[in-house]
Amino acid sequence: MTVQSSTFHANTPLAHLAEADLITGARQGQEASVRELVRRMNPRLFRVARGIVASDAEAEDIVQEAYLKAFTRLDSFRGEAQFSTWITRITINCARMHLRRAHPQQDYDTVAEDDRQASAILAFPGQHPDRPEVALGRAQMRVYLEDAVAQLPRDLRLPFLMFESEDMSIRAIARDLQLNPITVKTRLFRARRRLRQSLEARLKGGFEAIFPFDGARCACMADRVVAALQNTKRL
Repeated sequence: MTVQSSTFHANTPLAHLAEADLITGARQGQEASVRELVRRMNPRLFRVARGIVASDAEAEDIVQEAYLKAFTRLDSFRGEAQFSTWITRITINCARMHLRRAHPQQDYDTVAEDDRQASAILAFPGQHPDRPEVALGRAQMRVYLEDAVAQLPRDLRLPFLMFESEDMSIRAIARDLQLNPITVKTRLFRARRRLRQSLEARLKGGFEAIFPFDGARCACMADRVVAALQNTKRL
């Protein structure tokens, strides 16, 4: 990317621009476009990374690495898939490489669980806002929910977060993780079964509020990505 002096979409608020327009701006070296793409993608990419690795700090490092790989290779993005799909795959690959470096002998695509004990599927609420009277209860439970989800094996945690928190379809999850849709369904079933005992009595809402990545954390990530791109003369 090379810095351009043009006023690309100068009169249009960035939050209202289509993704394709922001990518054009990022290719032209526009910092504002990069920041807006980071702002939009942060929640999903953080949850995807956190679904694979064991800590928030590792997830943040992986998301930053994924951004740098994506923004320094925008010329290779042909638009055959959505940008969100493309960068999600980059994030998954970065997270898996991180695990392989840390534990080279471990298999990260195998779910080891005893299937002999049948269990009813726990039906979790969807992505709709709660009634006002339960909003406070949900906020107070978030830490508990995050801990419970964090205890899931990573091969169950990642599709669970993608499905419950990011509202991705089973087909989309299967595509991004390169799994059979039936495998995705099985892992979601197992994740729900694992969580049922600890959450059933207290669950008040959906999972869209857990592992948030917004506010100051979101702005800090944008600052780090922009600074790294500037250091490599990409902005």
